[in-house]
Amino acid sequence: MKATEILLLGLVGWTAIGVIGVGVSVGRGERQRIRRGLAWLVVVWVVYLCAVIGISLGQQRRVVAMGEPQCFGDLCFMVIRGEEVPGFLIRDGRRLLRVSVRVTNKGRKAQSDRLIRAYLVDEQGRRWEMSHGVNGVELTARVAGGDSVVSEPVFKVAADASGFGLVLTHGRWQPGVLVIGDSDSLLHRKTVVALGR
Repeated sequence: MKATEILLLGLVGWTAIGVIGVGVSVGRGERQRIRRGLAWLVVVWVVYLCAVIGISLGQQRRVVAMGEPQCFGDLCFMVIRGEEVPGFLIRDGRRLLRVSVRVTNKGRKAQSDRLIRAYLVDEQGRRWEMSHGVNGVELTARVAGGDSVVSEPVFKVAADASGFGLVLTHGRWQPGVLVIGDSDSLLHRKTVVALGR
């Protein structure tokens, strides 16, 4: 667990204690303590959220090379290949691009990352989601401890698209959104794996 994650957990714990304290003050009818307690809670959270957003806006986008793992806890995701599916052309002129990602579990027991998602971006900033129904092993597959699997998500991309990068994210609705400096935090530029295509 990173120091910034511990900081968020500490803040959540402090907030819970503060809310309980405000609740006790409400029960006793202590208006001044209620106002002071709520003011502290609001001020601390505003300062914290300003730090999250300020650091997110100040950091450069991190570009990861193929073969370099991105780890989330005990699960590491490493892009090993990106290739166009040969001989496949969709009627509207789009192409299929397949990305091979090795998912490795460094822990001792089987686990999966149910929140992990991937999407492609190109040099023009366009975004493509995974095409469902054509993938084999999902990125969210359960991996035995000390083992690895290869997931091959497929993306339908425009015919004129180039300069692809793969983004691995846990989405908007998860605790990483509030972790200072996390790739998924508020307004942070997402980490991209350069596919060299």
